[in-house]
Amino acid sequence: MSIPHLPALRKGRPYESLDKVQVKDHKTGEVCAEVSQVNAGIVRKDLGKIAEARAALKKFTVEQLIEITAKAGDLFLNGTLPLGDKGHTQSPQEYIATLSRTSGLPHIMVKRNMTKIHFAMTNMKMILNGLTRGLDLSVIDRGFGTQAGCPVSYFPTTKSLGLVMPSNSPAVNSLWLPSIALKIPVVIKPGREEPWTPFRLIQAFIAAGAPAEAFGFYPTDHEGSGEVVKLSGRNLVFGDVNIAKMYENNPAVQVHGPGWSKIIIGEDKIENWKEYIDVIVSSISDNGGRSCINASAVIVPKYGKEIATAIAERLGPVKPTAADDDNARLSGFANVKMADYIDSAIDNDLQTPGAEDVTAQFRDGPRKVEFEGGTFLRPTIIWCSDNKHPLANREFLCPYASVLEVPQSEVLGRIGYSLIVTAITQDEKFINELLECGDIDRLNIGPISTMKISWDQPHEGNMFEFLYKRRSIDCA
Repeated sequence: MSIPHLPALRKGRPYESLDKVQVKDHKTGEVCAEVSQVNAGIVRKDLGKIAEARAALKKFTVEQLIEITAKAGDLFLNGTLPLGDKGHTQSPQEYIATLSRTSGLPHIMVKRNMTKIHFAMTNMKMILNGLTRGLDLSVIDRGFGTQAGCPVSYFPTTKSLGLVMPSNSPAVNSLWLPSIALKIPVVIKPGREEPWTPFRLIQAFIAAGAPAEAFGFYPTDHEGSGEVVKLSGRNLVFGDVNIAKMYENNPAVQVHGPGWSKIIIGEDKIENWKEYIDVIVSSISDNGGRSCINASAVIVPKYGKEIATAIAERLGPVKPTAADDDNARLSGFANVKMADYIDSAIDNDLQTPGAEDVTAQFRDGPRKVEFEGGTFLRPTIIWCSDNKHPLANREFLCPYASVLEVPQSEVLGRIGYSLIVTAITQDEKFINELLECGDIDRLNIGPISTMKISWDQPHEGNMFEFLYKRRSIDCA
């Protein structure tokens, strides 16, 4: 059978371009699909008519779109859906296998990400209730109403939500899902190695009854991505530190970059540190260490070397396994240059005194390894005897974390921005200081994995408040 072709979707309509890129198996180099590429001019042309996509969604009530989203969630998880425009289809098992082949994620991690997306789609009413703080959702339909007995009105901040997506983890697509229920069309620039999830989600939505016009799928280059961001009134952009700095003062862009998530053990709990190794290990290594909510630092008042060694003893022996092994814990790298960079960056910084790779003693071989034709990075735990060492505040797309000792009184002045902080303490004074800390986006009190999220309490930004703004209103 021919190789699947994924077209661009211009307001839901397939568009085949002369310019195509191949998406390949990260191990064998076998071509898994061809994907049509569009230029910046097409993006500009289509976004000039985006009001038509918004109008298509406005024909539905929020409640109807919530029902469609739930139905789409079941189709995404269990259905056989169109794959491209050449008559190909894709079952859930084929989706899992193909995404694994191109991204390096093992099957079990793809399945877990699918389950997360399905949960978000089938619980959209609960999620919107949390995001809107209990707003009667018919207010979005009418434009005005009451909340807590007071007149209230909301208007959209944009006619579309632009999305510049990554390739590292499919569950990040769950972040844009509320947009459809909120009647805001999406303009998606997919990750190069991961067009599968957004394309499958779009097909699921359309099959469930959503208007095709509400979905733009624009594989494009850097210039095209720039046009998506420039011309969409609101955007989610995924990227590294440089991307975060580029958009840090742009209110139209919500950047999802490094999370620098952390685990802090308080003075009152440090004597029991052995009880918390399980939650620390899972926070560092779940999802192959690829999420911004994976812990990349463990901060303790003492016993730092012992804690680092205990974590390393658990993670150091972890090796690559077959992609379909249900016990797989590592992801391969579709971009081998990224693995090379991470490996050399860690080794180069280890030349600076004050840091030690404690996983080396439990790892039978190098950090970067090849397995069945793929490239993998085995876990790395760094003990930083100098808590200002360059490796004390790094984050990589693999199971990596530094362990450092900092007096509790100095911790909050030193941690910097942290997407998630798990603080293992019952010290009331310290908890109050944590609650006051403006550098923390999501705070877990107690031994809770940084990977545990609550969909109705977003860990990074509130999609409703991003897409809608409240106005004063009075009606005679």
